Amino acid sequence: MFVIIGLVVVVAAVFGGYLMAGGHMMLLFQPSEFVIIGGAALGSMLVSTPGKVLSKMVKQIIGAFGSGLGKDDYANLLAMMYQLFRVAQQQGVMALEAHFENPTSSSIMAQYPKFLARHHSLDFLADSIKVIIVGGMQPHDLEALMDADIEVHHHDELAPASAIVKVSDALPGLGIVAAVLGIVITMQHIDGPPEEIGHHVGAALVGTFLGILMSYGFGQPLAGSIEAKVNDDGRYEQCIKAGVIAMFKGMPPAISVEFARRVLPHDVRPSFDETEKLCKAAKSGGDAAQKAA
Repeated sequence: MFVIIGLVVVVAAVFGGYLMAGGHMMLLFQPSEFVIIGGAALGSMLVSTPGKVLSKMVKQIIGAFGSGLGKDDYANLLAMMYQLFRVAQQQGVMALEAHFENPTSSSIMAQYPKFLARHHSLDFLADSIKVIIVGGMQPHDLEALMDADIEVHHHDELAPASAIVKVSDALPGLGIVAAVLGIVITMQHIDGPPEEIGHHVGAALVGTFLGILMSYGFGQPLAGSIEAKVNDDGRYEQCIKAGVIAMFKGMPPAISVEFARRVLPHDVRPSFDETEKLCKAAKSGGDAAQKAA
């Protein structure tokens, strides 16, 4: 939502100020400048960016206009982990294998469809639990393994934002290219009337204007928004890691969840009392599901 608002403010401020100064919008409508700058930017992105990153970029740009992870998402994650940790405490960690072999049919995880839709987070948790089940690993080794997984995923997810930044950095230069071509055209009409020369010079300057505006007004802010969402996703995985490591060390379920809760930033972190209520509700729901089964 704020991405849309921000872009509207950029457009309103730039073009509103231009109109206030007595400018005319049609003077800025130079299709050839758009073709030169936009086409060159698109071409350079295709040259420098792998196809899988381009595909991910489209998804992340669409996602940037939606809402990110909120307090409810983290609260549900903590509640789900509490239920899983209780199973491990009461029945042993081997009992978790059935929940991760087919998560959609799990009596616990089926209650959290949003988590199941986050495929990387599901795989991250499932793989970590399976490593514990296999055995032969110390908690600090598992922590190092999970950190490596988070780092690789984080690097991959930041690739689209990095590509957008690179192209955005080039846009002012591409605007100069369009302006130079406009000056070349102006030189062809140097013997024409002043009005015609002025029109061509103005069109050339629009190229410089568009390159700078597209870079600093649109491209780089959008890349920053994508990067912020990637960092939010990273915190989600950090929360999972903290809880799993605490569980693996033999901490009680409530304490393991507390370790997970403490790694969250304050704006999305449930309070201690809220988390306690979540755990009690999850415990009641889990006990009811076990009796029904």
